Amino acid sequence: MSKQPAIFLDRDGVFMENRANYVRCWEDVAFFPEALAALARIRAVPYKIIVVTNQSAVGRGIMSLATAVALNQQILDEVRRANGRIDAAYLCPAPPGTNDPCRKPRPGMLLQAAEEHNLDLSQSYMIGDALTDVMAGQAAGVKQAILLLTGRGVAQAQLPLAAELPPFATFPTLAGALWHLFPEPTH
Repeated sequence: MSKQPAIFLDRDGVFMENRANYVRCWEDVAFFPEALAALARIRAVPYKIIVVTNQSAVGRGIMSLATAVALNQQILDEVRRANGRIDAAYLCPAPPGTNDPCRKPRPGMLLQAAEEHNLDLSQSYMIGDALTDVMAGQAAGVKQAILLLTGRGVAQAQLPLAAELPPFATFPTLAGALWHLFPEPTH
């Protein structure tokens, strides 16, 4: 069976707003409308669409893993209701500094997804709003890592580390990145 490429998406700051105190309940969820429309536009691309999200509020004891998983499912259900397609989602509950292989910038979630979904990482994309997303994609060997200027992206792009990393693409929004990758509609 041949391997399939994937579009890996971070969640907070990519297709919905980041929250300083974490996305802890449905009332904290605010989608970027253009992101939902862009996800609907690419629903027929021949790529797996996979969410990979650090959710350190769990590891910090702010919310339970069960609550984080249920909220993540509710978020993905809403993307699907807006005619977007998400094929799988991975959530890492580890807090920063734990050296957990699933926590971005480590590539654990991408590698696990590649194994479980028979993915070709060398033809895949990682899209996020943080340098840790870019680094996870690069460590996993994706074709291109993309930093969005939504969420934390503008501040992240100005960090000294941004200039030290191998080259990566930058786009103002998820919609802009997806239009660049897939200029023709896929429905």
